[in-house]
Amino acid sequence: MIQWQKSSFSGPGDGNECMELAALDGTLLLRESDDPTRILAPTRDALAALLRQIRAAERAREGRAFA
Repeated sequence: MIQWQKSSFSGPGDGNECMELAALDGTLLLRESDDPTRILAPTRDALAALLRQIRAAERAREGRAFA
C-alpha cells in the first residue's frame, strides 16, 4: 500500500487542494488530492526542471526575475 504524504503548504484538514507525495521502490510519486487516480512518476531531470520553473515564476511574481 502506498503511503501518501500531504504537502506542508496545504491547508488544514482533509481538503482537496493539495499536492501529495509518496515513494515506491525508489521512485517519487506525485498526485493532486482532487484527482487521486492521476499519479505522476517524474524522472529526476523532469522534477528538477519543474522546480526550476516554479522558482523562476515565483521570482518573477515577486519582481526578482534576475535574482
